[in-house]
Amino acid sequence: MVKDSSMNILITGGCGFVGTNLCLFLKKKKYKISSLDNLSRKGSKYNLELLKKEKINNYKFNINDYKKVSKLPKYDLIIDCCAEAAVEISKKKIDKVINTNLIGTINILKKAKIDKSKIIFLSSSRVYPIKEMNKLVKKSNFKMELIKDKMFDENTKTEGPKTIYGVTKLASEMFIEEFSYAFNIKYIINRCGVISGPLQFGKQDQGFVSLWIWKHIMKKPLTYIGYNGTGNQIRDVLHIYDLCEIIHIQIKKFKSINNQLFTVGGSIKSFISLKNLTKLCEKITGNKLIITKIKKTSIYDIPCFITNNAKIMKTYKWKPKNNITNIINDTYNWLINNKSELNKYF
Repeated sequence: MVKDSSMNILITGGCGFVGTNLCLFLKKKKYKISSLDNLSRKGSKYNLELLKKEKINNYKFNINDYKKVSKLPKYDLIIDCCAEAAVEISKKKIDKVINTNLIGTINILKKAKIDKSKIIFLSSSRVYPIKEMNKLVKKSNFKMELIKDKMFDENTKTEGPKTIYGVTKLASEMFIEEFSYAFNIKYIINRCGVISGPLQFGKQDQGFVSLWIWKHIMKKPLTYIGYNGTGNQIRDVLHIYDLCEIIHIQIKKFKSINNQLFTVGGSIKSFISLKNLTKLCEKITGNKLIITKIKKTSIYDIPCFITNNAKIMKTYKWKPKNNITNIINDTYNWLINNKSELNKYF
């Protein structure tokens, strides 16, 4: 049996926001860490330098290339967080999203089958159908005392249109379960909501919290899009450090807790609307922006998402340590401290 500290771990998407944080966090826990990332996204080369400083090797190639995936060394555990994540990108670049998100995961599963590797897969809250989430507008009118009764969990139905990105994530979950049944691959699936914190660049494809903070720092224009331009859309937010911590716990308890699906997010303890995020950004930066409004709602937008963490909290006796204020402060401090370097990526 491999001891935790000597475990070889491959992290796909290891030079992305989540992947880099996981690489650095788990390296400090004395695991043997490698990364797989094609370095195609802006900012990945910045993160690569952070990995190099910690002597973490990165394999640079596309995850949809099975010939190259098959030649990787054997790993005890593969954490798959490689994805084309932006919803709008998934609409415009269908082939790229399918090849990275779905074919990439299938390639990792084929490799895991040969090597008998364990899998931790980072899925997404976007596996849930848009129609179901849009029901919250009429029923709740964005009032939190009602919305908290409509949190999403492992049992929420997934049938129905959801975004191409969401379809690739749900299909990946199904392939993982099928490979587990057929080939006895042990896995954990984490359906993640919004994640934010240090190393999030403030670009649109990395998340709305860092984007909103960065735009306020740089005094750049912003827009409330949809729902009559009110900025009332609500999301729960999980600190990246809390995600790293729960994944570390899952690794340590993998032998006794596996083949499980979990929803993981900030939940009812850490949520915010765009309108309230604007107020906090104005306070922390001292900059007040003129925000334009587009009333028409995108077919892919959703009014609210709040994660129900009950199962993962009970299973692992874990709960997020950081509330929305901590998350915003930590993200702001990282962005402001790295402002000159980050300007190269915008």
